Amino acid sequence: MALIRESENEAFRTFLKKRDTEVVDKIVSKINQTVEPLIDCTQCGACCKGLMINVTDSESEDISSHLKMKKEDFIEKYIETSAGGMMVMNTIPCHFLNDSKCTIYENRFKECRDFPHLHKPNFNDRIFGTLIHYAICPIIFNVIEQLKIETKFFKEKEQ
Repeated sequence: MALIRESENEAFRTFLKKRDTEVVDKIVSKINQTVEPLIDCTQCGACCKGLMINVTDSESEDISSHLKMKKEDFIEKYIETSAGGMMVMNTIPCHFLNDSKCTIYENRFKECRDFPHLHKPNFNDRIFGTLIHYAICPIIFNVIEQLKIETKFFKEKEQ
């Protein structure tokens, strides 16, 4: 379904870029508040199977403590650090995914807590990245499809 809608989604992205950002943000927020509670992320885990997770220094400290590991051992086992000092999980899928569930869910990384980032402002600036995950995240899929309806995308497309 997502592949079928790829060209439609590209047209939708262009359509949204012409819309007032604050108006789009309000609509996305409203839709997300109704869609997100209906989806149990702990039953899916698709994001954990395919996303690169950025890790902050404080998160590596907190999670290593939670795992009762030395921070250095945690970093050596789970983290890859770029030349610029950016830390990311060193595997995809995430080390902490087991049977589509996060084994450190209560202590998961902020990036994981925030995904799919639909609650954040400036949705239009992130629409490209959001659409990349359209096929894997049921929340994104449903929010985007409802957003097409609420912004009257199909009516304008027909004209």
